[in-house]
Amino acid sequence: MTGEQVYVSHAPRNLDLVQDLFSTVKNFPFGVHIALEEIESGRSRKRLEGRLANSDLVVAVLTEDAAGNTWINQEVGYAVAKGIPVLPVRDDGISCRGFISDVEGVTIDRDDLSVTIFNLLCRLRSELAPLGALSVPNWYIRFPCTVTDCTQPVTLELERGQTKLWKLHSHGKHLTASCNGCGSTYYFDPATIGFSGRKDG
Repeated sequence: MTGEQVYVSHAPRNLDLVQDLFSTVKNFPFGVHIALEEIESGRSRKRLEGRLANSDLVVAVLTEDAAGNTWINQEVGYAVAKGIPVLPVRDDGISCRGFISDVEGVTIDRDDLSVTIFNLLCRLRSELAPLGALSVPNWYIRFPCTVTDCTQPVTLELERGQTKLWKLHSHGKHLTASCNGCGSTYYFDPATIGFSGRKDG
């Protein structure tokens, strides 16, 4: 699992929500292109079309604000026409219409976004690296050690399935990754893969 591209279609008013949902997802070794971030950075709509066309998956964030958004409808329609899978991430009570009406999506839990992020990661894992009968997709996060004067990369391997990750989260456990250079240990929330802390070695 490296090199895949995910395009996130959303309403402008939902940018903060989308950034919260994808903050840890962006740490994985695949591209995440959030529509409004691309536009705000000065890129043209034409370049955005290229991002969409080269995506392996389109995530459509569907909220009340998104209901009448022309761009979301066009981006979803374009993806469907090009054979790119679409994953709806929607507020409770918002229905998926048109070409994605039969697609099982992820429901946004605004009271506990960690549940939504966990479910989003589950679906991303199944869409981008489908589970085989006996295997778990090899997902990982690689980052530079943040200890002063240490230049070693640190890798958090995600070798457990989503169910086991949720159990760890429910029991207050953390995932850990250690730096081979300085011996520091990094801690991550198993549900969101969000950084929790570091213990120097």
